[in-house]
Amino acid sequence: MFPPNTLYIIGESKTSSNNAIMQQYNGFFIAFVVERETGKILEAECSSTINLTSAFIQSIFAGKSMLDVEGLLKEIETRYYGSSQKAIMVAYKNAYIKYTQIMNK
Repeated sequence: MFPPNTLYIIGESKTSSNNAIMQQYNGFFIAFVVERETGKILEAECSSTINLTSAFIQSIFAGKSMLDVEGLLKEIETRYYGSSQKAIMVAYKNAYIKYTQIMNK
C-alpha cells in the first residue's frame, strides 16, 4: 500500500484527564506516513473517540510537509477547536523531532 520510500512515525502527547481520549487510550497519538526524502505527509490518523476527528486531522496534515512546523501549527490553531488542540500540536512536534532525527542519521 505504501511505497518503500515512506516512513511510519507516531507522535505522542497527553491531553486533559477528563478528555475521553485520555480515558480510553491514556495518551494522544498521531500516526504519520511520510515520504522519506521530501517530508511530504501522505496520511495521518489519530487516536480519537469520534471518527470525524481523525478524518479532520487527516485533512489538516495530508499533502503538507512535515517540515512546515509554523504553517501546520497555525493551521491547527485556526481550524481545530476541540479540547485536544494543544495535544495535537505537541504530538505533531514530537513526530517532527523523530522525523528530523531519522533524517540526520
